[in-house]
Amino acid sequence: MEKPVPWAGFLIFDIHLKRHMEKKKIDFELLIYENINELSQNDQELLEKAKAAMGNAYAPYSKFKVGAAVLLENGEVVIGSNQENASYPSGLCAERVAVFHAGAEYPGVAIISVAIIASSSLHEVAIPAAPCGNCRQSIIEYEQKQKSSISILMGVPNGPVYKCASMSDILPLAFNSSFLSDS
Repeated sequence: MEKPVPWAGFLIFDIHLKRHMEKKKIDFELLIYENINELSQNDQELLEKAKAAMGNAYAPYSKFKVGAAVLLENGEVVIGSNQENASYPSGLCAERVAVFHAGAEYPGVAIISVAIIASSSLHEVAIPAAPCGNCRQSIIEYEQKQKSSISILMGVPNGPVYKCASMSDILPLAFNSSFLSDS
């Protein structure tokens, strides 16, 4: 009599799943501009405000400075810059500084767009840096709460600019409040 293989049941289960598997491709449209001059006047101004905010970054450890500017539905622009700390996890990214400030200063006012610009004193940053996972999650929470898209502009001081129509484009399987409730 053959000895049963301990993982044989798992293999059968896995085979069963593959028969019912559905494959989907998730993609999005990303606009790539050669430089800031190709943007609309409003987008240029927002990115310039992010660039100015980058000058306020506190990045003595990474030497990687990031500025963010958030355009609100009421026309106000709120800025933020990354703020590092010797205890690395205690720092905060520019995007979250700006978005959280906007939420605190203008509660209930929808965010239209977030512009982000990054540079380093150690090397040339040739392509725009996208928001980190924590920033993506924070921004998508506002997008879900306001039930409207937040466009994202990502740039470097003297180079290309990327633009996507919604944070959900670059975080398509976002965690949301529905996972936290029974209803």
